[in-house]
Amino acid sequence: MTATGDGPGPGTELRPLRVGIVAGEASGDLLGAGLIRALASRRKVSCEGVAGPRMEAAGCGSLGPMERLSVMGLVEVLGRYRELSRFRREIIRHFLAHPPDVFIGVDAPDFNLAIERRLKAAGIPVVHYVSPSVWAWRSYRVRKIARSTDLMLALFPFEAAFYREHGLAVRFVGHPLAYEFPLQPDRDGARRELGLAVDGEVVALLPGSRLGEVRRLAADFFATAAWLARRRPDLRFVVPLVNERVGAVVRAAQETHGSGLDVTFLDGRSREAMTAADAVLLASGTAALEAMLLKRPMVVAYRVAHLTALLVRPLMRVDQFSLPNHLAGRPLVPEFLQDGVTPERLGPALLRELTDGARREMLAQEFTRLHELLHRDASTEAAAAILALVDERSTSAAGR
Repeated sequence: MTATGDGPGPGTELRPLRVGIVAGEASGDLLGAGLIRALASRRKVSCEGVAGPRMEAAGCGSLGPMERLSVMGLVEVLGRYRELSRFRREIIRHFLAHPPDVFIGVDAPDFNLAIERRLKAAGIPVVHYVSPSVWAWRSYRVRKIARSTDLMLALFPFEAAFYREHGLAVRFVGHPLAYEFPLQPDRDGARRELGLAVDGEVVALLPGSRLGEVRRLAADFFATAAWLARRRPDLRFVVPLVNERVGAVVRAAQETHGSGLDVTFLDGRSREAMTAADAVLLASGTAALEAMLLKRPMVVAYRVAHLTALLVRPLMRVDQFSLPNHLAGRPLVPEFLQDGVTPERLGPALLRELTDGARREMLAQEFTRLHELLHRDASTEAAAAILALVDERSTSAAGR
């Protein structure tokens, strides 16, 4: 399928720019769609690969459903290893037989890097969009990335610095969420939209979006809410539920550990929940970045299976795990891991976020600074970097 730009411009080719692209989950589909549109605004583009509905709507032809790659967890991946390996071989064969002008792997590094390595060895320019967390753990993977890619597109500046230190070509493009979120969130508007009273204190609880992490965190989150409510009886809680299966686990945890709390459950709408809140208790991940962009004081927690923790800890190269702290380069927000995730520790940390006015003002200023740091049109920046790589390779080939 062909995505067509608004009109000819500098560097427009007679034939479409052939783009191969593989995205592995909903976040990658969103990034891929924005990238395809940005490329098509500058060149005539013919795009195919593993695409979700947003990428297909942007004009990308699909070689297979993206859902085949949407698998999380070591056991789940091992259970589908043969199927995933067969699918990857099919993709490699297709692009070797029909070479694109550039191949782009969007996130999904465990699946995409093997494809990228084969295509790069065949002389196809290769880009990886969204850095794996090599700066945080398993940093030895940078050697594999160097063999697999010609250009890394990084969402965070500290990632770009890491790759430059290791001699890899990298471009910091900014984070799409930072470009999407307003610099000044509207707390009262969010409360009215959710049917919440504008006055009074509200805490948002986000124990995760994946079933495993919710099972490990929801009970302690509601026990923490009960700890807070005993000290601030008028406190209200808002809890977004990503789907029915997660919702069942969360509601069961509330009945057992948070009975009697003033809780409003929401069907999704996590962004509105955080905007409406005075403080947020959340599972580490993208939610911490969103809370930062919404300028909300937060407490970050995470817990993995005990065996996973034993295996991962020796591979960690950072002392802090939440994105706000990495971006700030210091312990800006409180974070708790594994056995530290208890009501007795989470409760006082959250209470401080609710009551320390000077700290709230400091966080708002620092979060605004970080938001502005990430505030770039990532799709446009990424498209410009990709086209520069393609043009450079074309010029080199023409000169030989």
